[in-house]
Amino acid sequence: NVINGGSHAGNKLAMQEFMILPTGAANFTEAMRMGSEVYHHLKAVIKARFGLDATAVGDEGGFAPNILNNKDALELIQEAIKKAGYTGKIEIGMDVAASEFYKGSNVYDLDFKTANNDGSQKISGDQLRDLYMEFCKDFPIVSIEDPFEPS
Repeated sequence: NVINGGSHAGNKLAMQEFMILPTGAANFTEAMRMGSEVYHHLKAVIKARFGLDATAVGDEGGFAPNILNNKDALELIQEAIKKAGYTGKIEIGMDVAASEFYKGSNVYDLDFKTANNDGSQKISGDQLRDLYMEFCKDFPIVSIEDPFEPS
């Protein structure tokens, strides 16, 4: 768990957890090393882009930069994986916890943490599915937990 959003962090990210999975590791020791190296590279990437204050962590130990766009979180992780030299060896998982930002009537509010927001980030379930498909096309995502409201 390397980037926190949703109910686990005070930033604007709707999606709750972004994780790395060292699927290319030969054993547990190597997986731990790979994960640790990417985590430290991610801290450096976030610090370079947003400043030291952005390297605070959320409730689950992932960084919590104040970004709104979930794709930005994936780009930060992908850059850290590349800088660590693990492209193709580390994949990405997400725990979206979509029920946290589900507003009923097939509406998901990706800006639910902003009080009285303008509604521009509200999307339908179909649009959310399309967003996941875009993420899977652009990033090495192998797992999406709780992608929709389980009604």
